[in-house]
Amino acid sequence: MTTLMTMLVLLVALEHLYFLYLEMFLWTKPKGLKTFGNTPEKAEATRVLAANQGLYNGFLAAGLVFGLLYPDAGAAAHIRMFFLVCVIVAGIYGGLTAKRTILYIQGGPALLALAVHLMR
Repeated sequence: MTTLMTMLVLLVALEHLYFLYLEMFLWTKPKGLKTFGNTPEKAEATRVLAANQGLYNGFLAAGLVFGLLYPDAGAAAHIRMFFLVCVIVAGIYGGLTAKRTILYIQGGPALLALAVHLMR
């Protein structure tokens, strides 16, 4: 169960590193435009906001990795749970306010990771 939990937490962290890359570096590029359904004009107008959002996704990834590497097992578990809950809340908020698929793409894997985490 610990291996599965670690793999799921890493998956969520990698997902958020990809979000960082999309939002900070590809926002105005064809891949970013297609992913987020933006026009070049809208993407350029929101470029700085997207980069800021990407940075926060990087912080979520860093927190999850920190929770996997922290030497004290008890504290590490709490760190992982905190960041997984943050990701779930972000997924719920994004799903309700921006695009329904965010709930599943962002919140789903984090919810699964948290459930496995709590069962171990």
